[in-house]
Amino acid sequence: MFRIEAEVDRARRDLLRSRLRDTNTAASPVLAALRGTAGEREVPLHVWALDEAGELAGGLVGHTWTTWLHITYLWVATPHRGAGLGSRLLADAEHLARTGRACAGARVETWDFQAPDFYKRQGYDVVCVIPDYPPGLTEYTLTKRLA
Repeated sequence: MFRIEAEVDRARRDLLRSRLRDTNTAASPVLAALRGTAGEREVPLHVWALDEAGELAGGLVGHTWTTWLHITYLWVATPHRGAGLGSRLLADAEHLARTGRACAGARVETWDFQAPDFYKRQGYDVVCVIPDYPPGLTEYTLTKRLA
């Protein structure tokens, strides 16, 4: 007999993640080789741009895991758009990931109304397109080799 629950339970979430990680590690030689190394952990990587007044002009939030940079958020304030700040934030994050964390690749997910063309101009390739996710939009996954 099973009881199905739908509440948010952080302790169970963490337990599930740990058990899934253990299962994946046991099944994959690549993940098993990372066990106990720095590459096993997700390590935050943030790059911030502040204007002359010290206000947030833009930023990139992501993390590195194994040999990959995962870009979660990249945003530039309207007055600073079109001046290369987004490109600089991205280049700085890629440089930190490549030189300080031995990352060989980067990945990002974006929607059609956001920045797929921006990432393509930065050397990223589309590897996945999901139409109607959410309905009426298209999600793109893009990757770039950093090595």
